[in-house]
Amino acid sequence: MSKTIGERELVLAILLEVTRDKIPAHLALSRVLGKYQYLDKRERAFITKVTEGTLEHMIEIDYIIDQFSKIKIQKMKPVVLAILRSGVYQLRYLDHVPASAVCNEAVKLAKKKGLQGLSGFINGVLRTIAREMEHIRLPQEPPATKLSVQYSVPKWMVEKWMAVYQEETVEKMLASMMEEHPTCIRFDPERISKDTLKARLKEDGVAKIKDHPALPYALWISGYDYLGALSTFEDGLFYVQDASSMIAVESLQVRQGDYIIDVCAAPGGKALHAAEKLAGTGKVDARDLTDYKVKLIEENIARSGLTNIRARRQDARILEEASVEQADIVIADLPCSGLGVLASKKDIRYNMTPEKQAELAALQREILSVVCRYVKPGGTLLYSTCTINREENEENTAWFLGDHGEFMMEKERQFLPGIDPCEGFYIAVLKKQESE
Repeated sequence: MSKTIGERELVLAILLEVTRDKIPAHLALSRVLGKYQYLDKRERAFITKVTEGTLEHMIEIDYIIDQFSKIKIQKMKPVVLAILRSGVYQLRYLDHVPASAVCNEAVKLAKKKGLQGLSGFINGVLRTIAREMEHIRLPQEPPATKLSVQYSVPKWMVEKWMAVYQEETVEKMLASMMEEHPTCIRFDPERISKDTLKARLKEDGVAKIKDHPALPYALWISGYDYLGALSTFEDGLFYVQDASSMIAVESLQVRQGDYIIDVCAAPGGKALHAAEKLAGTGKVDARDLTDYKVKLIEENIARSGLTNIRARRQDARILEEASVEQADIVIADLPCSGLGVLASKKDIRYNMTPEKQAELAALQREILSVVCRYVKPGGTLLYSTCTINREENEENTAWFLGDHGEFMMEKERQFLPGIDPCEGFYIAVLKKQESE
């Protein structure tokens, strides 16, 4: 097939979907890579690198653009700003791409998008930045501003974390979020041995495979094209899941024969992990709000080959009378701000606000008040989020225990990126007391 569209034009399309249309970055990127499968591995790698890198460094990039542009970023057309952002990323972080090529390709792209009148402006800004790159200085004070620009995380998030953790800890967290992370995968040792899976992954072309230090059924993989190209993934021999999520299931002490309800299960990682631990016994009821999310769970169930798990649509905010006091375990991994997974979901930081966080904390309380009723006396409720925010985590758990005296804290932990061998994650294991 002849090539009809260049890599930089595809990067531009993805960046506009993410920044202008608010499409999640991982969905926009995967859709483009799926549509243009004829692109070779190098081209696909360039698209991924520039897209993710531009989003990851966007606050720093905008700070640089504003130093050298007469027109500030807030007044730029979205297409112009996206072209400049991806160009500055290439100039600053891709040593193998000549500055002249970055500038020339940006001008060509602007003209192709009907911006002939602004191509000179784009060229001038990029060439000036290229000349001055070695002399660019980022802010050093105050600490929150310094960290915000250096690690491209909104200042209000940095200030929130610095109110809880020491500056050194916050910087370790931020630095970890900027690093390239291998993909964490979980496999079922009853289905395939670690050595056999490693051999199959090598046959699939996976360049790097590393054991997880804490979980014997987890591996880190990197150096592959995309998941859909791996036969091991399509055959259901592993599931992509962060280690913190696996640790959450480990904390539940699943027993054979248990009935488990996962109330916000998509895409199904914890539910499938729990089903594996049941070893063919019991049942996992994996629920979520929309048909789309249920379909995601069903696809992963089909790939896994497990028969003791089903997926269905159910609004977690609405009580299902038939489930009251039926579950040995309820998994409530609830919608959250996602600030613990900024390493893998670059765009979350730009779409979250303190107001949205407050709304999510209230939603979590609403759901917890309903789904706790599904737990049997003596059963367990797991409350978890993939964020670093006390209002959504420790404060919500304290509120819940104060409002529901029949539950007691069994275990609580906040995982921090850069400190723990996983992304940011919170778990609270709550035990319901036996009836007297």
